[in-house]
Amino acid sequence: MATELQPTTWVNTNHPAPARKPPASEIGVLGWLRANLFSSIGNSLLTLLTLVGLYFIVVGVVRWAIDAFWEPVWVNRKLFAVGPYPPEQMIQPAAVLLMVSLLFGLSAGRWGSIMRNLGIGLGALLALLAIIPIGIQAQLVMGISLALLLGGYLVGRRVALPSAWLALAWVLSLPVTFLLLTSGVNLPSFGITESIAPMVPNNLWGGLMLTMLLAVVGIALSFPLGVALALGRRSKLPVIKYFSIGYIEFIRGVPLITLLFMGMTLLPLFLPSNWGNPSQLMRAMVAITLFSAAYLAENVRGGLQAISKGQYEAADALGLSSFDSLRFIILPQALTKVIPAIVGQFIGLFKDTSLASLVGLLELVAVAKSVIQQPEWLGVSGGVAKEVYVFIAIVFFIFSYGMSFASRQLEHQLGFGKR
Repeated sequence: MATELQPTTWVNTNHPAPARKPPASEIGVLGWLRANLFSSIGNSLLTLLTLVGLYFIVVGVVRWAIDAFWEPVWVNRKLFAVGPYPPEQMIQPAAVLLMVSLLFGLSAGRWGSIMRNLGIGLGALLALLAIIPIGIQAQLVMGISLALLLGGYLVGRRVALPSAWLALAWVLSLPVTFLLLTSGVNLPSFGITESIAPMVPNNLWGGLMLTMLLAVVGIALSFPLGVALALGRRSKLPVIKYFSIGYIEFIRGVPLITLLFMGMTLLPLFLPSNWGNPSQLMRAMVAITLFSAAYLAENVRGGLQAISKGQYEAADALGLSSFDSLRFIILPQALTKVIPAIVGQFIGLFKDTSLASLVGLLELVAVAKSVIQQPEWLGVSGGVAKEVYVFIAIVFFIFSYGMSFASRQLEHQLGFGKR
């Protein structure tokens, strides 16, 4: 009996069948929604409830923002910016803004990365202020500042400026800022005077300008002092070690407001008699710097303790001195490990400047209180406190988020937290 032959199926292994595309519900927006928001019945219900809650919150906030009485903020925009600084000498804060914009542009072009991101944020803010009708002169200053920012960036990209020069320029910008704000510059073409502009007392500084000065001075001075205290606490010399421990523990055990009041009353007692009587601004800066340095020292000490003993032994094996090993090996690693803690400390310091209003300084919160108490707004239905405090809350959030964003960018650049 003949066997029936089955047909042979040939498979071409050299040309496999093309892979099918994944289902549309597994990729793209639909795939992300399904994986993250609607992966189960419980997650779907939670997502829907959250969306409903967000809808009512957002709609309520938008309606309130539209109907709110923002006129006090707009009318007092100069007061929020620089406080009671003399209007006829506003060219002096403008000169500071021009200088800082140029430095930001040069630094963004030379160093890139974080400075470039900060420069983008500053440029967006300057462009917005140049468009908003806040006054022809103010808009002109914002436009020139934006031009200097962009020009400095192009110069920094094309010209190999020494990093040491830029760092020195930033260090010198702080005393130059005080000089400009205090005694001004000789600019007769702007109608100031034919000679040096009259002195502006520190008690006429205020608003966002004063808040930024307190924060920048506190951050710039507390950082090296905090690092020195952290190293002193680990020193083998008993005098340095126990002095650092005593200072850190005492300052961390005292509220900042107490230090501010002590600075206002006791600081002149610790200074030589020929130094004169320091201003309230100087006393507040000293108190804020001393307070922040103690907390920063503990953050840095945590980073130093995270360095393995092998790093110290490797530095000794290379023949590096103690200073060189700290400078090139130990401190760079220790500081990168505590970047979030340090930046968090700086953000807290920026917000703590609001306590200066309790000792007579007209920073941003003190200006807000004075605006609320202005006679022309006392008869407004519902008051104007909500609008004013929401405005300064937005200002604080913008700058705090900027520092947080810069911190994350720095961690990303250094590859920190990646595997």
